Amino acid sequence: MTTPEAPAPSNPPRSSSEPLSTLRGAGVNYNPRKVGQVAIGLVVVTLAVCVVVFTVAGVHQNSQINELRHDGVPVTVTVTKCLGLMGGSGSNAAGYSCTATFVLHGTRYTQTLPGTDFHDRGAAVAATVVPSDPALVSPDAVLRSQHASNSVFLLPLILLVVLVLLVALIVVVRQRRRNQAGTTAAEETP
Repeated sequence: MTTPEAPAPSNPPRSSSEPLSTLRGAGVNYNPRKVGQVAIGLVVVTLAVCVVVFTVAGVHQNSQINELRHDGVPVTVTVTKCLGLMGGSGSNAAGYSCTATFVLHGTRYTQTLPGTDFHDRGAAVAATVVPSDPALVSPDAVLRSQHASNSVFLLPLILLVVLVLLVALIVVVRQRRRNQAGTTAAEETP
């Protein structure tokens, strides 16, 4: 069974902004300026969070490298398994994730080794471990290629500059709007 069509409105709309008819459901009213403000607010917050997260990650990475270099002790780790890592499309290998065991001060530890090299099961690999944090272990080949660097702060710095410029732009635009509103109000006052 079909429902009868709604009768056509008897009076045409008074302006072009009024709808000819309504569709099922509620209408959508929104303020484009408010939507823009919310979007810009989200961008500002996201940039601020990214600056903090990337800075903390850079500090942490440099700290770990320095700790391995200054406080690390040599150990020999025994590889227990290596799993292949697939690239973005899954059609090519991106490296390997290897797990190894080692003994430090009479305690046996099992940790994932950083790096992407393949090691045969049972292979003995020279590594460095921090005694106060046995989870911080690195093969010597990887550690030789890593150095604490200020370059880890380049991305957070760029994002911070973008954030500062965006906030400055927001302040300038708001100030211009206030000045224009004040000028308009002063011109309208007799």
